[in-house]
Amino acid sequence: MTMASFTEEKQKECQLTSAHLSSGENGHQFIPETRRPDRTSSFSSKEFSESDPLFHNEFYGTALASGTISEIHGQAMPSESVRALVIQILFPFLLSGFGTVLAGMLLDVVQHWDVFRNVTEIFILVPPLLGLKGNLEMTMASRLSTAVNVGRIGSSSEKWNLIIGNLALKQVQATVLGFLAALVASALGWILQEELIVNHVALLCCCSTVTAFTASLLQGIVMVGVIVGSKKVGVNPDNIATPTAASLGDIITLGLLAVISQGFFYCMEPYPYITYLVCGFFLCLTPMWVILSFRHPESQKLLFSSWEPVITAMLISSLGGLILDHTITDPKLEGVVLYSPVINGVGGNLVSIQASRIATYLHFHCPLGELPGDVKGCYSQCCSFCTTGPNGRSAQVLLTLAIPGHLVFLYTIYLIQGSPDPPTPVFFFFYLTAASTQVFLLLGIVDVMVHCLWKCGRDPDSFSIPYLTALADLLGTGFLTLCFLLMSLVT
Repeated sequence: MTMASFTEEKQKECQLTSAHLSSGENGHQFIPETRRPDRTSSFSSKEFSESDPLFHNEFYGTALASGTISEIHGQAMPSESVRALVIQILFPFLLSGFGTVLAGMLLDVVQHWDVFRNVTEIFILVPPLLGLKGNLEMTMASRLSTAVNVGRIGSSSEKWNLIIGNLALKQVQATVLGFLAALVASALGWILQEELIVNHVALLCCCSTVTAFTASLLQGIVMVGVIVGSKKVGVNPDNIATPTAASLGDIITLGLLAVISQGFFYCMEPYPYITYLVCGFFLCLTPMWVILSFRHPESQKLLFSSWEPVITAMLISSLGGLILDHTITDPKLEGVVLYSPVINGVGGNLVSIQASRIATYLHFHCPLGELPGDVKGCYSQCCSFCTTGPNGRSAQVLLTLAIPGHLVFLYTIYLIQGSPDPPTPVFFFFYLTAASTQVFLLLGIVDVMVHCLWKCGRDPDSFSIPYLTALADLLGTGFLTLCFLLMSLVT
């Protein structure tokens, strides 16, 4: 091939690409097939860039192989019908809901175990530890889903560096947050009871650190498989990754916490030093995870910048735990322990799906720090549900799923428990009112929060979900407690 013919061919390809980028249509457009850069080819002068897609399929189209922001945002975001949206969300939503049902029933059983009866501060620890799925697993799921959807992963080595870096980052955060959550629970228990038992503090720190570390590692490995597998089969990871993380998070974390704390409680009397040794061992592993998190620039950056939302979220969830701890001693609030994981989990799951979808939408349409033209202006609570765009449609679908989903979960609890008397209409009314109000508020908050974080130059995939799931825990536990208080006045 002569130099003249080669130059003519490249000019034709550039004209076709320019014509595609200048088109203002939002539908599925014909994208001319261009030669994909090859590391070994003499016709390519650059490596694969971050905008090269990790996977290709017809459902999502093909991302342009270029690294410039204008070309990334020049591609049209794939559209989803309401039917496809509901089908993809429904199964993982129900799966995650059943996971919270099992977690609630497990908490209702283990509250009578010796460790829960003697170390009551452990109830303050439950919401922050269960909230780690929102602080860590669901945040990582949202980040990886967006990276896969917008084609920010290039070669195979890039993919695995991103996965290993994110998993290592999550282990660092889980270890530190588990330890801090135990210290906060001990401090709140000390304020309430005006008594501080050193052995109980050591037990809480050990159990919380080991539980957070183990649960985070197990769920992280599963989430990577879910995201990679969903993209391969043509399912939007944004729709299934975060609720799948939630479905595993509650039951795994609560089960580990109950078993580990009960075991250490019995070992503490003959071997009082064992809790200190085990906790110190897991804390000493932190430098190794820090080194591994440097495998990818994104996880390296988050290692320094992601602590504010996860620590703030842990403190917010601890307030919910304070409410839960208070309900244990009040006979009027006996059912709060059983239903709090359900209402908290469902609200957190639904709002996390919406946060992940809005973040992907912003990544497609504008650079970080700038808002797309269709969302500039003032926000209001109802605007989230009145818009006709993809984010408004998903908010309507998620809000619609809340009440039927809760009815299914309540009936499941009734069937599994084998109670002779079904829940009363008064209970259904107050519970569903509390649950729907929680979801409505969260879906309004997420729209404002994600766009504000994006405008401030913070990636909502890493910053929004911890705040939102913590708010779901606090609002859910608060509304549920109010629900039982009102029931005691009516009945």
